[in-house]
Amino acid sequence: MTTSLARTADELRNLYAPGADRAVVMTMGALHEGHAANIRAARARLSPLGQLVVTVYVNPLQFGPGEDFDRYPRTLEADLALAGRAGADIVFAPSDAEMYPDGRPRVTVTAGPMGAGYEGASRPGHFDGMLTVVAKLLHLTRPDYATFGEKDAQQLALVRRMVRDLDFPVEIVPVPTLRDEDGLARSSRNRYLSPAERTTALALSRALFAARDTPGGPDERRAAARTVLDAAAAADPPLALDYLALVDPAGFTEAGAGFTGEAVMAVAARVGTTRLIDNVRIALGGAA
Repeated sequence: MTTSLARTADELRNLYAPGADRAVVMTMGALHEGHAANIRAARARLSPLGQLVVTVYVNPLQFGPGEDFDRYPRTLEADLALAGRAGADIVFAPSDAEMYPDGRPRVTVTAGPMGAGYEGASRPGHFDGMLTVVAKLLHLTRPDYATFGEKDAQQLALVRRMVRDLDFPVEIVPVPTLRDEDGLARSSRNRYLSPAERTTALALSRALFAARDTPGGPDERRAAARTVLDAAAAADPPLALDYLALVDPAGFTEAGAGFTGEAVMAVAARVGTTRLIDNVRIALGGAA
């Protein structure tokens, strides 16, 4: 299918078909099959005449000092091709000047206590920047549906909360994590890994699957995951654990000993200079 490229909000609006329903998939580019799964999920929500917008924007607000903003891959031509194959009608790829014409915005969205732990503690300000750009892109694209991958579990929880608390007229559609055959979750940052580093990084998914498949409550699940991660910490190259958490996805607070229902086990770690995250959903206390 033919995919149109819009660089400005005016160009984007001029491409909209009157009365068509619309979905958006927000990305920072460097698209891979995980993004394609999100695009296909969004396409499936639309009517035959609906329009699907994929945004490609490396948002400076969500990168902290020393993070990989400058080296984050920018592959717009390849992104256009993949987005088109997956079903996108429009790719919106604005510049910094288009998104933030006055420089860093003075009014932003804050994640509050729900964004303070885990990724928020490791990357101060990240979620404020993420929610601010998501809010702007929701206003610019005006979708009926927006898909977000479950791999970024805390991000998904915060976007859902923002949409609920601030009354955005959009349905947030979660899309399951796509994995390579070896279990590694698809990520644009995987390309940074050397072969040896990738082997070590497989401990993330192995730890999560061990926790998912171990009988018992929260303590037993955490212990199963830590056994795998402790072994990876002694590998060559080693895995440096940032956090391992078993949380209630509604508020992203720790699941206590008596927790029942669906929980999320989330992990973040560095292998070499690359920081990776992953998670799985775990039913506790006989939850289906």
